[in-house]
Amino acid sequence: MDDRAFAGILSRRQELAELGVFLLLLVPPLVLSYFAAGQAAVPFTLLASATIARDAGLVALILLLLARARQPVAVIGWTGRSAWREVAWGVALTVPVLVGAQALDAVLRGAGLSGPRPSSASLQPAPGVGQLLLAVALVAVVAVAEETVFRGYLILRIAGVLRSRTSAVLLSSVIFSVGHGYEGSAGVLTVGATGLALAAVYVWRHSLVAPMVMHFLLDFLAIVVAPLLLR
Repeated sequence: MDDRAFAGILSRRQELAELGVFLLLLVPPLVLSYFAAGQAAVPFTLLASATIARDAGLVALILLLLARARQPVAVIGWTGRSAWREVAWGVALTVPVLVGAQALDAVLRGAGLSGPRPSSASLQPAPGVGQLLLAVALVAVVAVAEETVFRGYLILRIAGVLRSRTSAVLLSSVIFSVGHGYEGSAGVLTVGATGLALAAVYVWRHSLVAPMVMHFLLDFLAIVVAPLLLR
C-alpha cells in the first residue's frame, strides 16, 4: 500500500491536532497501568466490564472523528470486502504468530527478562458459565477495538503526520505494547512484536478483518482456553 493511500482530506496540522488529543486520552492510562501492574489484583468481572466500556468508547470516538473529517470507515480497514477470505487468512496466520510469540517470550525470559506479574491473574475468569461468557465477550470486544485503535486509526493518523507508513507501524506497535506492563518486560517486547505482525497483515491485506480474527484467537487461547486446561 502506498503511503499516499493513508492521506485523507484533513490537513497535516489538523491530523496532528486530532492525533494529539486522541493520544492524550489513550496513552496516560496505558502508562499508569504499566506502573500499577502488580500493585493490586482486580476482580475479573470489574476488570472485564471496565475494559469493554473503555474500548467501546474509544471506537465510538474514532467513528465520530472520522465522520467529522468526512472519511469513510474503510480508511481504517473496516471493510466487508472478501470477508470470509480475510477470516480464513486470520485463522491460518494465527498459528505461526502464536508459535513465534511463544518462542520469543521463552528466549527473552531465558535471557533474564521478567514474566507476568501477580496481578495478571485478574485477567483469568473464575469458574462458572457467567464468567466464561463475559471472558468471550471481553476477548471479542478487545480484538475489534484494539485493532481499530492501534492498527486502523493510529497508523492512519501517524502516517498522515509523519508521511511515513513504516514509522506509523512502528510507533503504533510501541504504544500497543505499553499497556501490557502486567506481562513483564519479556511480555511487553513480545506484545510489541505481535503488534508488528498484526500491523504487517493489516497493511498487506488492506483490511482489519484478518488482524481482528488473529487478535481474537490469540486472546481466546490465552484468556479462555488456557485457564480451562490448567484447572
